[in-house]
Amino acid sequence: MEAAIKEVTVQDLKAIEVLKDVPDDQLQWFIDESEHKVLAEGDFFAKVNDPIVHTNIILRGRVEFYRLQNNNKTTISDLYAGSITGLLPFSRAKNVFANAVCIEETEVLMLPKEKLRDLIHLHYELTQVLVHVMASRIKEFAEMEQQNEKMMALGKLSAGLAHELNNPASAIVRGSASLEKHLQCLPDAFKQLISIRLDPADIDSVNSKIHKALDNKERPVLTMMERADREDEITDWLDQQENIKNSYDMAENFVEFGLTIQDLEEIKSYIPDGKLSPLLIWINNSFTTERMVSEISIASKRISDLVNSVKNFTHMDGGGDKVFADIRTGIKNTMIMLNHKVKKANITVVEDFDENLPPVKAMIGELNQVWTNLIDNATDALENTENPVLTLKTRQDREFVCVSVIDNGAGIQEEIKNKIFDPFFTTKQIGQGTGLGLDVVNRIVKQHKGTISVTSEPGKTEFIVCFPING
Repeated sequence: MEAAIKEVTVQDLKAIEVLKDVPDDQLQWFIDESEHKVLAEGDFFAKVNDPIVHTNIILRGRVEFYRLQNNNKTTISDLYAGSITGLLPFSRAKNVFANAVCIEETEVLMLPKEKLRDLIHLHYELTQVLVHVMASRIKEFAEMEQQNEKMMALGKLSAGLAHELNNPASAIVRGSASLEKHLQCLPDAFKQLISIRLDPADIDSVNSKIHKALDNKERPVLTMMERADREDEITDWLDQQENIKNSYDMAENFVEFGLTIQDLEEIKSYIPDGKLSPLLIWINNSFTTERMVSEISIASKRISDLVNSVKNFTHMDGGGDKVFADIRTGIKNTMIMLNHKVKKANITVVEDFDENLPPVKAMIGELNQVWTNLIDNATDALENTENPVLTLKTRQDREFVCVSVIDNGAGIQEEIKNKIFDPFFTTKQIGQGTGLGLDVVNRIVKQHKGTISVTSEPGKTEFIVCFPING
């Protein structure tokens, strides 16, 4: 919607800092050749993916650029009076990268795209200023988008890591509550146990049998059928004894710790008639306590391993210098960070690592960003793929180490293959990527004096990163 507006003068443009030294005749030309508009609050200044067809000078007002990410509005930048935006000399931008809406009534001069050639050919100083504006804009936008890319990557990693931590943390909470409840029952079991009068030799024999079962770390791995058969056998044996309750629960524990019917018969031989139940209850309680403590210990170790992986992934103990390290460790830590996403997509991971690969001199934290972007992109590429497979491969090629990230997805279209490393180029939907992931990868690889290449066909896409072993 347009409103009545006063005529724009050269002095109005000279009040803008970047235009103050531009010759008057060039500014007058810009005014004469431009459309002069006033947009109301709430009007769209531009819409995402619209073609860029004007060079715009905002005279007053405020324009907000934003994107929708997962249906949430994310503000990218605000432009105020004096801002220059849109098509600029020698820019390769063709489409608007985000929605732009007027936050308040906004007055703008809009030079049509058709006049840009005349601008460049006839007005050197004005062109020079606009090129400088473009360079500054690219720098600011690149920094902003790189930060956005990092935040998006951090969000993905955080979500996956939170899920990975939640499972063992929940197991610890459940196990602790169950253990507390279980320990409350022990005094009664102990009271029944001491009512049995046993010879010291018999006590030692029973105690030795229990310790042997608890200390046995090489228990046979049973199939579900084998386990079920043994549990049924022991349940039947327990049911034949006098006053044995919860025989099925006991059988499950006894099979888990490797006790056989022969062992139970031997234990029974040490016990007076009618007194077997209190001892078996005590043995079962000991096994149950051991299982609960073991589950809590395993869950705690899982959390500790995850935290240690995060520390190694971010390379907290290192500075910005290159150090010698096992490249496989960084890749494995990256996989731990992305494990939730990989599992959720039912992706089969194949690790084809050269076990004789020497330590590599590199900035480990930086390289982990490379593996994160490549593996994350590969998992995205495997969406809707039947039997998805992600292959991670390392090998030595003379004085270089090469890492391959391979997926069996649909492949990269030939017409965009040469664009994928360009800044801001992305095939993902708006809000799902900024197009800086592979640009970051390319920059880090070059920083390590390396190369990155890609080969792709339907069913196999392979990114190959190579860099010197000695940095």
